[in-house]
Amino acid sequence: MPNVYAFSDGRIVLRDNGTALPDRDSDIGLEKLFLNRGFVDKEDRYGDIWAELPEDATLPLGYSLCERRELWPVFDEKTFFRAGKAYHLMEWQRTHKFCGVCGARSEFDGRELAMRCPECGELVFPVIAPAIIVAVEKDGKLLMGHGVSFPPGRFSVLAGFVEPGESLEECVRREVYEESKILVKNISYFGSQPWPFPRSLMAGFTAEWESGDIEPDMTEVTDIRWFAPDEMPEYFKGLSISSRLINDFIKRHS
Repeated sequence: MPNVYAFSDGRIVLRDNGTALPDRDSDIGLEKLFLNRGFVDKEDRYGDIWAELPEDATLPLGYSLCERRELWPVFDEKTFFRAGKAYHLMEWQRTHKFCGVCGARSEFDGRELAMRCPECGELVFPVIAPAIIVAVEKDGKLLMGHGVSFPPGRFSVLAGFVEPGESLEECVRREVYEESKILVKNISYFGSQPWPFPRSLMAGFTAEWESGDIEPDMTEVTDIRWFAPDEMPEYFKGLSISSRLINDFIKRHS
């Protein structure tokens, strides 16, 4: 049964005490709140839809709002990332209502899956921000940092957004050096993952320490350390590629 991925103020609408998604056939009470709606899959008019609700929407009885990051313990991995895709498309249309070239109001072009300006013809496709995330090793230990927004005691592998003119490998070298003041070598591709917070594509890598002593930049990370497999700190154990990289390191060195 086709689902409705409805969002209000960045949160997703759920029913049945936060255990189920609304569906297109039986949850028609939500429709009167829709500010905008669209198809999750291109040109699939009978499939799942996304919907934008007002930030101060009063939901019908039986519905509640949930933080999107909290979906993964309740739903499977496919549904978690599908909700991310739906939010990505909704947020893209919400923030591109007007042409950035001439200022005219844009229209959604379902054939191109783009926002089209009827005045000057400018096309804007869904915006994706590429980022790297890397597991750096040295003598059987993993480099992990405490991000400025992390709760106390939590660490993760280093990550950052790709800048204009950079290759992914160049971004790995720059981000690691900026955050830790070390140089890396033997950069190898690990895997990728869409990460809809808000619109990233994470490219995962492994690398080895080449030179330098670690020194946190204190802007993005406040603490950086080397951790052996048997002394891992707290880290996010959800569906993220950061967790996959850390678990892969532990498995290979245990």
